[in-house]
Amino acid sequence: MTNTKPKPNQRATSLYSPKLSIYLIATCVTLFILFQIKSLQTPTQPPCTLLHPITTNQAPPSPLSLSAAEKLRQSVTFLPLKDLRYSSTAQQGHTWFMSSTYDTHVPGEVQYQKFPSHASRGKILCLRGNDTHDGAWNSYAFAYTESLPINTTLVKGLTFVSNNHYNYDNIWHGLSATVPFVGWHLRDGGCAVPSRWILYHWGEVRTKMSLWLRSLMEATFDGPIEIERWDLNGEGGYCFEEAVVMRHNEGGMSRERRMEVYDLMRCKARVHCKVRTNEERGLGGRIGLTLFMRSGPRSFRNETAVIEIFERECVKVGGCRLTVAHSNNLTFCEQVKLMSSTDILVSPHGAQLTNMFLMDRNSSVMEFFPKGWLKLAGVGQYVYHWIASWSGMNHRGAWRDPTGDPCPYPEDDRWCMSVYKSGKIGHNETYFAEWARSVLNEVKLRKIDEQATTKGTTDSSTSSACSCS
Repeated sequence: MTNTKPKPNQRATSLYSPKLSIYLIATCVTLFILFQIKSLQTPTQPPCTLLHPITTNQAPPSPLSLSAAEKLRQSVTFLPLKDLRYSSTAQQGHTWFMSSTYDTHVPGEVQYQKFPSHASRGKILCLRGNDTHDGAWNSYAFAYTESLPINTTLVKGLTFVSNNHYNYDNIWHGLSATVPFVGWHLRDGGCAVPSRWILYHWGEVRTKMSLWLRSLMEATFDGPIEIERWDLNGEGGYCFEEAVVMRHNEGGMSRERRMEVYDLMRCKARVHCKVRTNEERGLGGRIGLTLFMRSGPRSFRNETAVIEIFERECVKVGGCRLTVAHSNNLTFCEQVKLMSSTDILVSPHGAQLTNMFLMDRNSSVMEFFPKGWLKLAGVGQYVYHWIASWSGMNHRGAWRDPTGDPCPYPEDDRWCMSVYKSGKIGHNETYFAEWARSVLNEVKLRKIDEQATTKGTTDSSTSSACSCS
């Protein structure tokens, strides 16, 4: 066997190469890195998603609906309760209180706003602020119950919201502001009773009313009343499930409607104070003559002389009984009882005359003024003529003292009213005696006629006059 030797220039063939190994390793590393990057970019699918799709009975929230509700919430705008643009016509039209709104008004009925209602497009009333000095710092807004403004609290029940151009401490001005709520309660409100009251004066928060007025409202609505005290902080506020707003006092109400309201309040007050009728007390034929005196401003200069004049005339009429009282010494129920037995009310001009509606219908009022009022006091001097008419009483005129404290200005100068406003009232013995005699005789004839025509009837304080329907 012959051994063949390789030629000097020929090399042996081999699969191993260091360069090839390096190339292969680099390629593998690159592919591994690319695969890892791809797997990070691709969402991981849950196992068996295609074979067993996940189902649910509750649809996920719609981003569109959430956005709409939030947009409604964000779009609620609070406006100043007192709009200074209308300060020159503060009590006219839509007034400067909640000036962006208009009242619901049927001729002869109260002017009011109800929330929610068709007029408010289903929106409720929201209020913010507790400023007691400037109503422009308090504000109001309207919102849907489902989209209340941020940081507000929904308050349940019926809320009465009153704006009074005067105040709630004076019983006449306070009564003027609350009468329309009684009218709404009696007619449009279906006898609804408020859970709370919110009081404003020119848009400024008020947290109390006179004790007399509060007692009357508690009697009328058959229970204690709550006046909101506004414990608000920061940007918070309240939204009310139901609210009735009054800002025109009794303006717009017909005489007949006002008489219904005063009848209801009279009856409710008598029941509340447990007043017995004259018939129950055996005084059916008597005539009650009451001198309702004042102390201080607009009091009689010689009270004793005035009492003696009316006392002399009273004793001349059979069944006449004279009572002298001071309004500041009597509780609410004592005033109700006094008025229920009064047929003729003799009193100086002043808030105490507001009690006249607590007398029986057709009772008489005699009013007295200090010097200067006729020329300078304006229409406000006739308020007790008005309430006499609205409550079914007979205003028998007024006596105006021709003498009084001197004014340093001409007597028709408006600055003289500051002198005359709180002046004392004198007396004219001859005029007072003739006037008292005339009124007493008229009342006596009326009482005789009433006894003949109403014999056997039931007193209004225990009849349907006290019911709301």
